[in-house]
Order: sequence, then C-alpha cells, then structure tokens
Amino acid sequence: MIREFAAGFGTLVRGFGLWRTHPRLLALGLIPAAISFLVLAAALIPLGFSLGGITAWMTPFADGWIAGWRDALRIALGIVVFIAAAVLSGLVFTALTLTIGDPFYQRIWREVERSLGGGEPTGETGFWSTVGEGLRLILLGALVALLTLVLGFIPLVGGVLASVVGVLLSGRLLARELTGRAFDARGLDHDARLRLLGAGRARVLGFGVATQLCFMVPLGAVVTMPAAVAGSTMLARALTDRAVDAGSADPRGEATAHA
Repeated sequence: MIREFAAGFGTLVRGFGLWRTHPRLLALGLIPAAISFLVLAAALIPLGFSLGGITAWMTPFADGWIAGWRDALRIALGIVVFIAAAVLSGLVFTALTLTIGDPFYQRIWREVERSLGGGEPTGETGFWSTVGEGLRLILLGALVALLTLVLGFIPLVGGVLASVVGVLLSGRLLARELTGRAFDARGLDHDARLRLLGAGRARVLGFGVATQLCFMVPLGAVVTMPAAVAGSTMLARALTDRAVDAGSADPRGEATAHA
C-alpha cells in the first residue's frame, strides 16, 4: 500500500523529468496552463481580500464574544474557506486547462506513449467529450469543496481534517481526469476505467495527491500541468500493462486466453 502510494508520487516525478529531455514539448503545455491560472487568480485574489467580511457574515453569533475568541474563530474559518476554494480551483484549473489546451496535451501524451515503447494507442479524444468530463470534474469538485468547508466547522480538528480530506479527494479526482485521454485512446469505457483505477487505487491516489499538492504552491499549477499530463500517461500505461500481465482479463474486462 505505502510502496504503491510512493510509486504514484514517483510517477509525477518522472513526468517532471521530461522537462530535462523534452523541454520544448512540455513548454507548449505552459500556454493553456498560464491562461487558466490568470483566469482563476482573478477570482481567488479578491476572495483572499474579502475573507474578513465573508467570515463575519458567516458568524454573526460571534459578534458579542470576547475579541480574542471571535478573531480566532474567524481566522480559523477564513483558512478553511480558502482551503475549500483552493481545492475547487485546482479542479476547475485542470478542467479548463485540459479543455482549452487539448491540442497541446495531445502532443505531450502521444510523445510519452512513443517513448514508453510498445503499441501506441491510436484513438482520439473528442472535444465535446473533453468538455463533458471537465464539467463533471467541476461539479464533483464543488461537492468536495463543500464537504471540506463542512468538516472545517468540527471543533479542534476541523482545519486539519478538512485539509487532509480535501487533498485526498481532489487528488483522486485529478488522477481520474488526467488519465482520461490515455484511456480514451485505448477505447476503454467507463467500467473498464473504474476497474483499472480501482486495481491501482494506492498508486492513483499517490499520483493525484502529489499533483494536488504541487497545484497548491503559488504558480505550481502552471509548471506542474505539463508534467502531470506526461505522468498520467505513464500511470495509465502502467495500470493497463498490469491488467494485461495479470493474464485473466484485458483492460476492457474481456477474458484472455492462456498460452
């Protein structure tokens, strides 16, 4: 379990390694990532400056409290609100970036497939399929952000619990979304993807958490996005190859003959 989780982290590190071997290719992925970052920054920066007013509006019952206790509550709540917003923004960033930058990321994941050797998948990812997956990711991200916010109200442990749960759940969603292109190219349907992701649950989670943590660093999302696309392609290949090597079923869930 721990080894597989660490392997997921390592997969993102391998994606970053392509900055050394294919800098021009990954640099293409910076363009849509930078555009998405600027759009989201325009929303997050005003939110940061408005947290005082937002937390006061959310806690009118604390107006009569001693100043120290009132301020401590509102500061803690402000941190939780910002964490929830950061979790949601990371998922919105991914959906928006993959949609507007699909031609760039197609080139990245196909080059990664060629570098890994073996048969290169020839399937295509349709634009409207990309849009649909992006909208689905945003909707699920909103639910994760809401859960993070609710957990933040738990006394004493709320802030820590909200942070951990938010990163874990958003990381899982990120990994699922990022591997979608490589799975599409293999002609895998929804059920087949779920089987592959479930079989490599710890590795998938490790990759997603590593990506989400990088996204939470200032400007980290822009630099990480091309590497995450490359790493997710490696992850999809590893999960698919492991399913084939198991010998009992192919990635689509169909029986395979034993030699």
